[in-house]
Amino acid sequence: MKWIIRLLGLLLVMVVIVLGALFFLPGDRIAKIAADQVSTMTGRQVEMSGKTRLSFYPVLGISTGRVTVANAGWSDAGPMLSADSFKIGVEPSALWGGDIRITGLEAVNPTILLERGADGRVNWELGVEGVAASGQTAPADPADPVTPAEPARSRALALTLDQALITGATLHYIDHGTGQQTTLANSDLDLRWPAYQGEATFDAVLRPAGKEVKINGRLGTVAKFIEGGISEMKATLTAPGGSLSFDGRGASLPQLAGAFSADLKDTAKFLSSVGISGVDIPKGLGRKLTARGDVTITEDMQITLRDGVLDLDQNKLNIGADLDLAGERPRINAQLRAGALDFSALASGNSTAGGGDGGGSGGGTKSTGTAVQSGWSKDRIDVSALGLLDGEVALVADRLDFGTFNFGKTRILTSIDRSRAVFGLRELNGYGGLVTGEFVANNRNGLSVAGDMVAKDIDMKALLTDAAGITRFSSKGTAKLKFLGTGQSVDAIMKSLDGSASVRTGNGHISGFDLDKLMRSGNGTGGTTVFDSLKASFAIADGQMHNNDLKMKMPLAQATGQGRIGLGTQDLDYTFTPELLAGDNTRGLAIPVRIHGPWANPRFTPDVEKALDLNLKKEKRKLRKKAKKEAKKLLQKELEDGAAKELFKLFE
Repeated sequence: MKWIIRLLGLLLVMVVIVLGALFFLPGDRIAKIAADQVSTMTGRQVEMSGKTRLSFYPVLGISTGRVTVANAGWSDAGPMLSADSFKIGVEPSALWGGDIRITGLEAVNPTILLERGADGRVNWELGVEGVAASGQTAPADPADPVTPAEPARSRALALTLDQALITGATLHYIDHGTGQQTTLANSDLDLRWPAYQGEATFDAVLRPAGKEVKINGRLGTVAKFIEGGISEMKATLTAPGGSLSFDGRGASLPQLAGAFSADLKDTAKFLSSVGISGVDIPKGLGRKLTARGDVTITEDMQITLRDGVLDLDQNKLNIGADLDLAGERPRINAQLRAGALDFSALASGNSTAGGGDGGGSGGGTKSTGTAVQSGWSKDRIDVSALGLLDGEVALVADRLDFGTFNFGKTRILTSIDRSRAVFGLRELNGYGGLVTGEFVANNRNGLSVAGDMVAKDIDMKALLTDAAGITRFSSKGTAKLKFLGTGQSVDAIMKSLDGSASVRTGNGHISGFDLDKLMRSGNGTGGTTVFDSLKASFAIADGQMHNNDLKMKMPLAQATGQGRIGLGTQDLDYTFTPELLAGDNTRGLAIPVRIHGPWANPRFTPDVEKALDLNLKKEKRKLRKKAKKEAKKLLQKELEDGAAKELFKLFE
């Protein structure tokens, strides 16, 4: 028994001697040993300066002053990591060898630099012997970079972390391939990694715009991830306004594959919290947004989205997309499929406005107001998004509602190339007809817009009701429009428009008054004016549309028109002249009416001089001066009290 006691006493003395020796080790010696150990495990030079303290209770560990970890050899941007101070706690077994189990790590005000080289190498790959930083096998002889060495051998980082606590961190990310640089300051991280071959959990707080953005999740197998392999991963980002989540697999190259989802209750607020401020999103384009889909990111920066579903307020789209980030400019190829899309808020100017169910399967009308307004917007149009990427986006929708105008079945192919977008109208059904052609928005040297479109078999009543509130005109027709405009606002573009337009209809009618009766008796109230055809062509220059050949044919009359319509100035000066055809028992009678003033409040006045010229050529020569004056007064009264008032009904 006493030998057992003596043996225990000897062991106790040995422990006291060992612990005492550790107590008397100088701090800088401990720091050097620790730095050498970490350097050996990571392959990076580690330096610890300042006063170093060793503790045994309650946790075995050391605390240091400033610490730096060297960057990859190919980088000249400075250390990969630096911190004002470090505290490291380890299990006592680390004293006599074996894997290092870190029970606690705390870094104060660290600065972390992550880099991706132009050739794809990354500076955060550590602990792999014989493998260069980009993952390729290193050459056996540096003088012969072509001949590879033996296959790479994993040199696992023999450590774990019960908890790593980082506060006040600054993270810099530099992509030398794209030139992208990102900095996140005042960030925190709580990482728990109890088993090297096991999973790690993390909770991070970022403050890109001052407000907290929280990221939490798990990494299935940390060892695989560190060694460049693929690991299960799950992460959720939560910020004021909404959240994003990912559940799948990934690697540090980077590689990702899994399910992505987004739930943004307030998109503008969410974007502001992650550093994208000043975004005003109209209703229908994602003031509230939800999304889900399967996303894949490959090592060569190819991103694919499959089975994507996107809800933008009341609008729902199904999406499939491929995005290539490897080239000089990002390139996208996407297909969008939707039912009814409501963009009525874009036309109303009210970003909170909602909409209905559209105008039916073939397009139509609804009471949303007209395009007549007091003036075009002078707000600057920001189309800088056209320069973000190139590619093609195809949209197929059952209905499109733009508030003022709405359409049925739609197929549009958008092609973007160096800030120039071409919207090909493959199929745009609306107002009983079909619209084809293209619309171009070019922002290469300032904004310009152009179009070349044809609308066939259009229901003119439905179109004019939506466009100008004119409800009495009924006919089927074909219209053509070609234009070019430049400027950074709608007002500037409308005032710069150049181009041409034409319209041609078949038979139709104007309800509410009888033009034939009006011309014969001066009272056309009630009834319907039937016409056989209508045609006109227009020349557009500097935002002014000029016409001199409008012609409407009727069984017993005809009407002509000529004048100016100010597209940019929103006014007009146009003379419309109905004329009764001469017959066996009738004399031709013309009643010119001048329509002038702003679109919102036009004036209708008879053109007395022209009426005299057209109707009293012979009589006027025979009249004396006094008689002519009396005739002019009488004719003006008749025109103002009768014909002009009745003609005004055409525009009601």
